Amino acid sequence: MADQIRYDLLTQQALRGVVRGVLTDTAKKGLPGDHHFYISFDTGADGVRMSDRLRAQYPDEMTIILQHQFWDLKVGEDEFEVGLSFGGVPERLTVPFEAIKGFFDPSVQFGLQFEEVIEGEERPAPANAQEPAPKKKRPPVSTPVPAAEPAVNPKPAAVASTPKHDKPDRPAGGEVVRLDRFRKK
Repeated sequence: MADQIRYDLLTQQALRGVVRGVLTDTAKKGLPGDHHFYISFDTGADGVRMSDRLRAQYPDEMTIILQHQFWDLKVGEDEFEVGLSFGGVPERLTVPFEAIKGFFDPSVQFGLQFEEVIEGEERPAPANAQEPAPKKKRPPVSTPVPAAEPAVNPKPAAVASTPKHDKPDRPAGGEVVRLDRFRKK
């Protein structure tokens, strides 16, 4: 089984690349239109940098919103940095892309949810393989999130935004985008 292609890892890397690309464009050009982002991440992951005050408040997971009040967004190959205000106190966060658990843009009902994958871990063999598959199965690594179920907690741990718009963040409707849609037919 060690000689199998890890499509789960490749897919996760590609989808994290989508988040990196969106944040890179935002750092260069700002947020277009009504776009804004909910980003959930594992606060205990390697490379996450935040104040001791915030870490004590959010020891496991934190959700931030990049909308109106954020500054100095810098995007690198493996992480992003951003300035936000928490309870009137300015803070600087550094979040590796590997620590991100969810990304959601409610203005267009687009979301991604990520699960932890261990690179050395063996994956179940396909049903038509000669070796029997292990009994323990894992859910998909990264999946687009349906519009009705955002990729992040709707009550964010930390909000970096100003007063609400007259329009709701989550308009009725929306669609689940499947990867098949982009394949040549």
